[in-house]
Amino acid sequence: MAVIQKDGGDYYGAQETALQALGYMDTKESKYKVYLSTNYNNLGVVSSALGQYKSALSFYELALKFSNDSNNTFSYQNNIAHCYQNIRQYDKAIAIYEGLLVKTKDNPKRFARILSNLARTKWLQRKDYPAEDELLEAMYIRKKEKDNWGLNASYVHLTDYYTPSDPVKALSYAEKMYEVAKELKSADDQVYALGKLVELTSSNEAKDFFREYQHLSDSIQQARSAAKNQFALIRYEVEKNKADNLRLEKENAEKQNRLVRQRAITGASIFLLLLAVGGGTLWYKRRKQRLELEAQNRVKETQLHLSKKIHDVVANGIYRVMSEIEHGDEVDRDGVLDKLENMYHQSRDISHDVEQETITETPYNEQLASLLKSFAADHRKVLIAGNDAEQWDDISKRIKDEVKHVLQELMVNMKKHSQAEQVVIRFEKSEQKLSIFYKDNGVGIPEEKSNGKGLANTVSRIESLGGDITFVNEPGKGLNITTIIPL
Repeated sequence: MAVIQKDGGDYYGAQETALQALGYMDTKESKYKVYLSTNYNNLGVVSSALGQYKSALSFYELALKFSNDSNNTFSYQNNIAHCYQNIRQYDKAIAIYEGLLVKTKDNPKRFARILSNLARTKWLQRKDYPAEDELLEAMYIRKKEKDNWGLNASYVHLTDYYTPSDPVKALSYAEKMYEVAKELKSADDQVYALGKLVELTSSNEAKDFFREYQHLSDSIQQARSAAKNQFALIRYEVEKNKADNLRLEKENAEKQNRLVRQRAITGASIFLLLLAVGGGTLWYKRRKQRLELEAQNRVKETQLHLSKKIHDVVANGIYRVMSEIEHGDEVDRDGVLDKLENMYHQSRDISHDVEQETITETPYNEQLASLLKSFAADHRKVLIAGNDAEQWDDISKRIKDEVKHVLQELMVNMKKHSQAEQVVIRFEKSEQKLSIFYKDNGVGIPEEKSNGKGLANTVSRIESLGGDITFVNEPGKGLNITTIIPL
């Protein structure tokens, strides 16, 4: 799973999954060495891709420690040298490459790989180093061996080497790299080559390359966004199955123990059962009485509180008015009416206060859970992750209301059109952003429904919050929706 996530560009997800995998491997068992070494190497690759070169070095060293395969050992040593190159410790990188070069003379592909990496490292260390002949020699070997992945790397090295001194040659190698990258269907290498073509060509041609570069970059980003959630449902099912298996194992063990002890403790079991039933009944009755008493006390407290307010505000007010009328020489009719009206409003306020005190608002996360689970059925599972109460702390009422409307619209569309059997909704809050990930395994959004009013309203609601919503639609396979809302 971690390798698949790495290949899909989900480096943080790959890192997390690979670290989890280590918990299943016993470092003392020889049969786990191949898994440990390849897993540590994968951790090194993703750490390097994230720019965490020191961590990558430690992971590569561990991969080397557990490696018992010469091919893997060669790759790990090359990766370590490449890491040293990235952190500009060129002497260490050169020492490793020179040691590998001696060992690879009988293997043309490996020899070309190390020769090209060594020449590039020496050139990076000292810009006047004449790396041209070695880089070209490695390229010719790779052409002869029909090593297209290696040839792609050679074109990268030659493009970088010629860019400062001979832009025309650099451009020709960038064009070759682009063609090879397309044959290999390597999107990252195509993007790199297009970036070089934009840099090295004239302004008119650069515009075409830039449009292609932008389109390909957007496609890669969209694919990687979709890849981030591909294992959410699998993880849920695995954890659920593990929990079910543990529960069944526990139940079976308990049944066996009961069968063994049954004859010896039958009498004691019946006695304990009767005692438990009697005690439970007594506890239930006392609890019921206690709850009833507490409820009566709350009613009495409310009545007392209300009675006190009525006495202090209404009764005392009326008494004052009566006193004024009784003892006054003249009756101020308007004044009396104003005071009575004031007491009327005060009495209404008392009523409103009592009503408001009896209302208990349901927590927002429970409201969401209730809304989403209402769309579950015998043939449809609805899975929710990240809907903790603290997740919604400090989020404005407006955002909460709009999120509830958007999710309701998505779930209604799912129920009407998708024929989905599984739906996953996950919430994340980080870096002042609220992220909502939706995925189902239905038929996707039909073309005739893609411009419907409901989806348009959904987009409009998110955009009104300054957010962004992305639909990744695969007709016949399902729908992925990513929503990002700034907080």
